[in-house]
Amino acid sequence: MQRTLGTCYYPEHWPEETWAEDAARMADLGLTWVRIGEFAWSRLEPSPGNLQFDWLERAIDVLHDAGLKVVLGTPTATPPRWMLNKHPDMLAVDAQGNPRKFGSRRHYCFSHDGYRAEAVRITRLLAERFGRKVEAWQTDNEYGCHDTIYSYSDPARAAFRDWLAQKYQSTEALNRAWGNIFWSMDYDSFDDIDLPNLTVTEPNPAHALDFRRFSSDQVARFNEAQVATIRQHSDAPISHNYMGRIVEFDHFATGRQMEIATWDSYPLGFLEDRLEASPEHKRRYARQGDPDFQAFHHDLYRAVGRGRWWVMEQQPGPVNWAPHNPAPLPGMVRFWTWEAFAHGAECVAYFRWRQAPFAQEQYHAGLLRPDSAEAEGFAEAARVAAELKQMPDVEHTQAPVALVFDYASAWGWSVQPQGAGCDYFRLVFEVYRGLRKLGLSVDIIPPDTETLAGYALVLAPGALTLSEPLLKAISETSAQVILGPRTNAKTEHLSTPVPLPPAIEGLDVTISRVETLRPDMPIPAEGGGAVKLWFEQLDSTEQMIEETEDGAAILVGARNLFYLAGWPDPTLLQRILAQRAEAAGLAPQVLPQDIRIRDTGNTRFVFNHGPEPVTFNGQTIPPAGVIWT
Repeated sequence: MQRTLGTCYYPEHWPEETWAEDAARMADLGLTWVRIGEFAWSRLEPSPGNLQFDWLERAIDVLHDAGLKVVLGTPTATPPRWMLNKHPDMLAVDAQGNPRKFGSRRHYCFSHDGYRAEAVRITRLLAERFGRKVEAWQTDNEYGCHDTIYSYSDPARAAFRDWLAQKYQSTEALNRAWGNIFWSMDYDSFDDIDLPNLTVTEPNPAHALDFRRFSSDQVARFNEAQVATIRQHSDAPISHNYMGRIVEFDHFATGRQMEIATWDSYPLGFLEDRLEASPEHKRRYARQGDPDFQAFHHDLYRAVGRGRWWVMEQQPGPVNWAPHNPAPLPGMVRFWTWEAFAHGAECVAYFRWRQAPFAQEQYHAGLLRPDSAEAEGFAEAARVAAELKQMPDVEHTQAPVALVFDYASAWGWSVQPQGAGCDYFRLVFEVYRGLRKLGLSVDIIPPDTETLAGYALVLAPGALTLSEPLLKAISETSAQVILGPRTNAKTEHLSTPVPLPPAIEGLDVTISRVETLRPDMPIPAEGGGAVKLWFEQLDSTEQMIEETEDGAAILVGARNLFYLAGWPDPTLLQRILAQRAEAAGLAPQVLPQDIRIRDTGNTRFVFNHGPEPVTFNGQTIPPAGVIWT
């Protein structure tokens, strides 16, 4: 697979006479791809029907003349001000009933049919004009960024009622599914059902979960309309640029609509903004980013893209939006780029080409400074470009470990966390981190996976409702399988099933009680480590593999199927994962704190995420160092 580099460029921000020079510098740097257009609607259509596409065509021609390929973004994340005058009810509304006003971006409601039609219209016009001219497409920009999936607007209420009517067909069926006999919540008409916000106390969990399902479906509906329109006029591959730790919609559902999944990688911003970690951890990695957060998303979006994925926006310097915005350690831009390639990325594109001297992102670094001088990341990108010419293509192969990730489970946990800090993403990510600290490469797999062939170790922590295809695959695999905690614990309506969970064939385990734990009340495990946050009491005849100091079961099972009854701390998790990995025939090794490994094909990549040199297997790896063999 060929690996390439790119950047994000905004020709509308710069004088036209500079475009050719910019394009030549991009080509000289070794870039292949340039993404443009995703925020340009007001310049493409300054007033309704007043199309101004000629400047965009000239910009594309300039880039092509320099030998560059173009990703054209649809501009629907930034509807212009005149659009709001035309559709004053198109604004999303937050859970407190406040409209998400004009003045930044992502202010539309996915359920507004008038705006959706406008989005399809501008997409169609762009596809008609440029469908045979550009090499790839991006729909919209960063669905879900700024908490913009859930809208409590009037159009969302009407669409939700219709969605429920289509799903349940009768209020009697809905009342049964939701358990509305509780607290006299029965409905006689779908028109009586409101959105699950501003209730006195928590809404019915089935109601809240269905609203999340509906909201995810609205994103998929919105995206599919653009994809279908583009396909009528273009054979070029289509993508969307997802974000880190956005779980409010099902990325697998939108991913199936397109050829490529991309994501926007901001390691330093995400460390500060989106990760539960101690102050000491954040301080140690403040200039490098968390050792596992980027890798987790690389593996996730490789699954979303069914093997094809890019980084569409790679942080090249300080960002502007996190609580603190330090500069990267020297070498980190190169490091992040190679980390993405090690996990199978086809392209890494840097955001952005030139730092903007105006508006909201003035302090967001680019490859160039606002005065067009080279910024620190420029030389590192040039180094990667030179290395790519020297390094042969690396084959991507299946990893030995599979980790299930399920967006619907993330919604269920958010509706019924049962305890502070009990978050699905956090649980799965901690398991992923534990696997990586043992030197294991991981494939993240969707919840409807039909076969586990080729995997030696499979984990599905916290997956609330296992799909029939995955249950069948688990029953057929010879891999070591760890389920729990809270795996298969709920029906699709977030009720407790009977027989009691986990109800897994071949595993004699019943969860008889659940408790959530204060952060200062972990339950010590025999042999070291502890259970934190979540703990289940089991009735089981299975062999007890791990137990508390008081003799309560933590991990039970036999042969190749095991159930984990609690949320393990890092010490307990490392022991459990190492035992099961060894039983699976793998060779886990406890890596130094800052070292991570990625094996793919015949190539092993070794990364030092720390601020000091590390000697590993006889080689000294500098800070921000990456080696491959």
